[in-house]
Amino acid sequence: MSKRIDVHDLNVYYGDFRAVEGVTINIAPKSVTAFIGPSGCGKSTFLRTLNRMHEVLPGARVEGQVLLDGDDLYGPGVDPVAVRSHIGMVFQRPNPFPTMSIRDNVLAGVKLNSRKISKSDADALVETSLRGANLWNEVKDRLDKPGSGLSGGQQQRLCIARAIAVKPDVILMDEPCSALDPISTLAIEDLIEELKADYTVVIVTHNMQQAARVSDKTAFFNIAGTGKPGKLIEYNDTTAIFNNPKEKATEDYVSGRFG
Repeated sequence: MSKRIDVHDLNVYYGDFRAVEGVTINIAPKSVTAFIGPSGCGKSTFLRTLNRMHEVLPGARVEGQVLLDGDDLYGPGVDPVAVRSHIGMVFQRPNPFPTMSIRDNVLAGVKLNSRKISKSDADALVETSLRGANLWNEVKDRLDKPGSGLSGGQQQRLCIARAIAVKPDVILMDEPCSALDPISTLAIEDLIEELKADYTVVIVTHNMQQAARVSDKTAFFNIAGTGKPGKLIEYNDTTAIFNNPKEKATEDYVSGRFG
């Protein structure tokens, strides 16, 4: 588990509109990389191209390369569903399946991928995944209860457990704490720190303090104006981005002058 991502000159289009222009970035395995930037700058759009999730929108396409340990995710014959089993996604708002139990929520991705699994193996996978999401001790006595009955922070950790149950190489997180209270946010941040021991983690966040706390490297995206494509302005170690950025736009953004 945990693989390297290499992106070369990636352009993202929705129909004729270019949403993201010319992104080249290398993301190391077993690390946390944060994408920051003002609203509409393309950071979430770019994140979704890393597991082809943007393709669920009509007219979406990319030009360029996204490589996972050297394998082109957009190569001929590559199945997007298979890509998403290697590169999981956790969304902005917790989205457990409301009619499913906690146990079935964890196993949902495994069953979707048509993997046959015995009850004993399923039980072990549920426990391992919930422990990996720091949720086991809170829910182990109510695994048959609906996932929607959990608190917001618990639901988000359940979604993380669901993502890691399929044993991905990469976990993408699109503002995973934006709908959570400070205590739940801290729990997710602590979990992100633990997850990087086994996974490559990429997180989009509007919270610059969060980016500074959890990430090893930070990418700053920006946009020249309405209707213009988002671009990667600067990518470096997180301490350098926040303390000694090379680009003036980066300095203006992290110091709160805009955004």
